[in-house]
Amino acid sequence: MSVLNRNVWTVTRAGARGLVAAMAMTGIRTVTANVGLVGQSPPEAIVDRHAPAGIQRLPQQHRTALTELAHWSYGATGGVVFGMLPPRMRAYPGIGPVYGLAIWASFEAGIAPLLGVQRAKQTRTLSRALIAADHVLYGIVVAGRLAPEPQVIARKHRSRSPSWIAGHCEQ
Repeated sequence: MSVLNRNVWTVTRAGARGLVAAMAMTGIRTVTANVGLVGQSPPEAIVDRHAPAGIQRLPQQHRTALTELAHWSYGATGGVVFGMLPPRMRAYPGIGPVYGLAIWASFEAGIAPLLGVQRAKQTRTLSRALIAADHVLYGIVVAGRLAPEPQVIARKHRSRSPSWIAGHCEQ
């Protein structure tokens, strides 16, 4: 496999993991919001404040669906960006949680104030801790720690892997 193809594969897989990770975050937020631990999520706050009038007039369930689709797109984009990090950096065991927390911190410190969404001052400590935790989960999933890259698996189990997998991963 050429370096370019390997890079495209790495970035594509990271983008897919970002999408799945954002979906997992939605599940966590649904549970924590329904039991009263987390109030309005950052994506909801952004849509409530900045969505065009046409979106604001939609029924709540449609607005919620669009908010989630936007969050999933953002998650996939974050995955793509992770996939473009240097391989040595992506290989660091703690990079996933650090990356997830960096995304959250950049939102809190940069994006939220720019958009006038002052979440840091309005949310409880427990709510913020839960949002930080789901960003750690995001980072773990994006980094592939739950589903390692095929070449990592092949290196660990080369003697037990079918020859076509080991050969594919060595190139």
